[in-house]
Amino acid sequence: MDEWRYKSAGDFGMPMQHRLKSVRRESGLVSSLTSQAWWMSTTAYLRVYHRLSIRGQEHLPAKPPFIMIANHTSHLDILQLAAALPMRLRDCAYPIAAGDTFFETRVRRMFSWMMLGALPMWRKKSVRHAIEDLRNRMLEEPVVYLLFPEGTRTRTGEIGHFKPGLGMLVAGTDIPVVPCRLSGGFESMPPGAKIPRPRKLRVTIGEPRQYDSIVNERQGWNSIVSELEQVLKGIET
Repeated sequence: MDEWRYKSAGDFGMPMQHRLKSVRRESGLVSSLTSQAWWMSTTAYLRVYHRLSIRGQEHLPAKPPFIMIANHTSHLDILQLAAALPMRLRDCAYPIAAGDTFFETRVRRMFSWMMLGALPMWRKKSVRHAIEDLRNRMLEEPVVYLLFPEGTRTRTGEIGHFKPGLGMLVAGTDIPVVPCRLSGGFESMPPGAKIPRPRKLRVTIGEPRQYDSIVNERQGWNSIVSELEQVLKGIET
């Protein structure tokens, strides 16, 4: 039997304003209960209003850590991606969200924390440092990251080029990366739309990939994101 060791939470002792912006933030009882209720209600909304269908759930790893990636079509994407997870994994799932969009104001920070459980990626600050923190946490804890490698929503409906940050997260590790193709979000809620239209949404989950043999440097990062971009484009919806 492994020796039990106490380990304090990664955000222990942080002031609230710093905790909300930290990638080390962990779920507490209140935020966990609130988040679970939110995901249950939003999943029901997606099933009824958007007739959400999910294919390929058998490809999801049995336990964390792992990363789910998807094309970024609308603000509905994170709801679709989370809905594809079994409920037992929702509490350890952390969407990686743009800090300059979802964490700029106190109201948005509270919503992103309490409802989405999102962790911030500050695109105009030290991205390298934030990715290293996310990588270390993933190697130490059973977390699931929900990530959109394009870094921003599509403006045409087509999949854009992936940023190298995903490669920086997984190069040289055995962490599975699960590619997921989303469809219907751009038609339902394109950039600029305020209210989603009742269009059918679909999540298609592909087979996981691992990159433990890829060197953790720029050439390796680029090869990872290049491959995963092509894999994602090749998933039939």
